[in-house]
Amino acid sequence: MMDEATSYLKGHFLMAMPALMDPNFRKSVTCISEHTGEGAVGIVLNQVHDGLNAAMVFDELGIACGRPAETIPIHIGGPVHSNQLFVLHGPPLDWGDSLRISENLALSNSREILEAIALMQGPQAFMISLGCAGWAPGQLEWEVSHNAWLVAPCDLDIIFKVPVENRWEIAIRNLGIDPGQLSDVAGYA
Repeated sequence: MMDEATSYLKGHFLMAMPALMDPNFRKSVTCISEHTGEGAVGIVLNQVHDGLNAAMVFDELGIACGRPAETIPIHIGGPVHSNQLFVLHGPPLDWGDSLRISENLALSNSREILEAIALMQGPQAFMISLGCAGWAPGQLEWEVSHNAWLVAPCDLDIIFKVPVENRWEIAIRNLGIDPGQLSDVAGYA
């Protein structure tokens, strides 16, 4: 088995292999925010919630909004805690309960950060999601070893600058792989 230093994937992307047909993860890019011996948690980066935007969320939460929030999409972060909001964001990283993922990336679900975003006083780079992805102890390691995922370090440009519909392809191309050349079946040499 891999040692702790090489097996834990906090601060990495998971890019779904073509054979992964689960609708929650098909052609997904997921940012792993926490990974320990107790399991893993991440946010899917390339699934947008149809018909829901930040203005609707702020209104539902009674948060005053000083920006045109209709243009801020709400993403589907995964099938776990699907009624809970998560904010993946760049600096500043110290928003109450923020979980630092890397030097320039954190995850928060505090009302404080949502209020700051609504008033244009929060981090400039952010992504709001409903739900997250979760793995039981050993599950993610098993999935990676059985070729369900490609793994790469997180890239802030992919999270915050690349259009949602291009994130999977670009994340894979950044590994030097042509997504069109990936096989739908896994093999072992």
